[in-house]
Amino acid sequence: MNLLLSCNNLLFFSLLLTSNLLTLLVSTTFYSSNCSLKPHQLQTTTAAAVYPLPPPPVEEDDGDEQTDQTTQDLPPEFIAFTSPQKLPFGFNRNFDSDEILPPVGSPCRLMKDQLGRYMSYKVNGPCPDDELLAQKLLLRGCEPLPRRRCRAAAPRDAVEPAPLPGSLWTTPPDSSVVWTAYTCKNYACLVNRARDQKGFDDCKDCFDLNGRERHRWAAAAAPPPPSSLDFTIDEVLAAKPPGTIRIGLDIGGGVATFAVRMKERNVTVITTSMNLNGPFNSFIAARGVVPLYVSISQRFPFFDNTLDIVHSMHVLSNWIPTEMLHFMMFDIYRVLRPGGLFWMDHFFCVGEQLAEVYAPLIESVGFVKVKWVVGKKLDRGPELNEMYLSALLEKPLKNSW
Repeated sequence: MNLLLSCNNLLFFSLLLTSNLLTLLVSTTFYSSNCSLKPHQLQTTTAAAVYPLPPPPVEEDDGDEQTDQTTQDLPPEFIAFTSPQKLPFGFNRNFDSDEILPPVGSPCRLMKDQLGRYMSYKVNGPCPDDELLAQKLLLRGCEPLPRRRCRAAAPRDAVEPAPLPGSLWTTPPDSSVVWTAYTCKNYACLVNRARDQKGFDDCKDCFDLNGRERHRWAAAAAPPPPSSLDFTIDEVLAAKPPGTIRIGLDIGGGVATFAVRMKERNVTVITTSMNLNGPFNSFIAARGVVPLYVSISQRFPFFDNTLDIVHSMHVLSNWIPTEMLHFMMFDIYRVLRPGGLFWMDHFFCVGEQLAEVYAPLIESVGFVKVKWVVGKKLDRGPELNEMYLSALLEKPLKNSW
């Protein structure tokens, strides 16, 4: 009897040891650490043959049919980027999970043709020169864009930038830009396009630093009248105790002259700008201030109650859907610290819209009016009955929620 039990125990132990060794063999053969991507594999891998990763889970509707978010016709590189990634050390309390899902705009999946072109490239190779495609995806809601595993197109003859402070008011060399996406192929064309080019272009005269840009927001020879729509930076800074306006954001800030003026006053301002038929982000960076390449649809990438000032000029106007503007106004309120300032600079709309739509919308957010000036917008003719609003608004210092 004892002999029989001993044999059974020995057999059980042998089976257990064999299964453990088999599990170890399988795991080391088919699964590797996140740090063990093999260089020779990466060099020959293309977007059509990436490392197989599990597709994101398909959510189910209340009925029996699944949602249309299948992965069959999505680019392999997109699936590779957006699939759940296991954390190397397992569960992490900061994530409250053992995996991480890289963020990407959900509308990307609705633009499969454009997304397919954007995510088709040789892994570890050069990215396609496709700035226009990327910008169209952004503007249609594919934001943030998925990351790519390729090297972005860069100028062939790049040189070191001009040093500060001279760079603030210096046109950078043409060699600092990849010009493929733009009608103009050099800065001379951009500087002169307000004079030479017919038709509309965003911020058409912005690149001429010796033109209107030289005088924007600068101190006037005499104090402007209270009814002036043109506030100066010094006038706005004087609304707060000296030195308390230190960091801020300029929404849709063209070539970042506002940020440059602020930098000259030791205030750090980040400028959001798209590249609408001009290398705005490259130009901003060459001047020595910080560009942020995001559309107006995206939630601002700043934590609550952190910025001293937010400025916007023209970009926040009646071309934006009203509900989207309402969300954006609350996002501005969110990122401003208590006591922070929102400078709404030359917002425009049709006359009756201001009283019926936009003034109530702005007032609903909870700002305190420091200055509020309304005037006629006449550049396209008085018959359009367009109005400007320039306002300086303050987030309450106390009870701002």
